[in-house]
Amino acid sequence: MTKILLSLHVLAAIVAIGPVTVAASMFPPAARRAAPDAAGVGTVALLHRVCRVYAGVGLSVPVLGFATAAAMGVLGSGWLVTSIALTAAAAGVLAAFVLPRQEELLGQLKGEQAVDRGSTAQLAMFTGMFNLLWATVTVLMIVRPGSTTGA
Repeated sequence: MTKILLSLHVLAAIVAIGPVTVAASMFPPAARRAAPDAAGVGTVALLHRVCRVYAGVGLSVPVLGFATAAAMGVLGSGWLVTSIALTAAAAGVLAAFVLPRQEELLGQLKGEQAVDRGSTAQLAMFTGMFNLLWATVTVLMIVRPGSTTGA
């Protein structure tokens, strides 16, 4: 059962978190390039929708992670507690900073206003923080100090 849960957890992370990190990273430059016309706004709207939908799907990652950790008996391990905290931080950055700023910029474009380069740069910074947090969690999941895998 542990191998099945671990497989589902890893697959969920790849399928759910991957698209959010890519779409969120593509959003600021796409918003900068987008003229307030149908094609530019459509691309930016699609990237935002990908981020929003896959953020919801991404909730399966910690749920499956907790189930896997419980099955493996490692819920109290330091690397796991750190990973949980970093995952919560990444979710917080996405929910509090990335998605709202994407909505704000998308609203400006739909209102046929040009977006401010400073706003897209700030969004890119928050997106980078989100991506760095997930990269750190990924490394912790692979390295796992005290792992019994011998790696």
